[in-house]
Amino acid sequence: MPEQLWFTQLLNHAFAGPVTALLQALHIEPQYPQAPITNAAAMEVLVLGLLLLSFLVLRSRLSVESPGGLQHIFESFQGFIEGESHSIIGHGSEQFTPILAVLFLFILIGNVFGVVPGLESPTASPVVPLGLALCTFAYYQLQGLRHHGIKYLKQFLGPVWWLAPLMVPLEIISHLARLLSLTIRLYANMFAGDLVTLVFLSLIPIFIPIIFLGLHIFVALLQAYIFVLLAMVYLAGAVAEEH
Repeated sequence: MPEQLWFTQLLNHAFAGPVTALLQALHIEPQYPQAPITNAAAMEVLVLGLLLLSFLVLRSRLSVESPGGLQHIFESFQGFIEGESHSIIGHGSEQFTPILAVLFLFILIGNVFGVVPGLESPTASPVVPLGLALCTFAYYQLQGLRHHGIKYLKQFLGPVWWLAPLMVPLEIISHLARLLSLTIRLYANMFAGDLVTLVFLSLIPIFIPIIFLGLHIFVALLQAYIFVLLAMVYLAGAVAEEH
């Protein structure tokens, strides 16, 4: 049995049977049928739960006349995401604000879990950054098709038709490299951050690791920003009018 966090144990105790049955129905045999939910998956569920709870609390307290502190924070955050996306994507960028904002918050909260006792960063497991990168990759490609129709595929053919045999594989490799870049950048930074934090907490008196905890939080924020910034750049390329 793998080592489980307290929240992972809770989920496996409650849902191991249904999850194992679902995986087997999909012809996926879990390595541990009694504990099919991994720590990374459990942390993703916890992040999602915290986000849903925050949104529900915010919704219940929305006010035009007297907005509270939580509403001010979320409005400022929305304004920041809208400003960044407008400067990169341009006209019509507001339609992408919801998914970009949720992506930022999901990654940030997951990253910060690494400094919370009893939790760990789901983004320090390669499958989670890969999943986020796949969602981003699929989203900007679909938006390109939605915006331009079948003409979107012309970007893979190059500027002139006789270069198409060369340009098609190069463009495909270029887009797949984006997927790899998003995955490795987030995973490597958060895995290293978690490892460094754990080492210093175990070897050095408490006051010194506080510095590294602050650094970890800064890196968590920076990596969430970079991931979303790259998503904006890829969206800008997908919906650009020159296709």
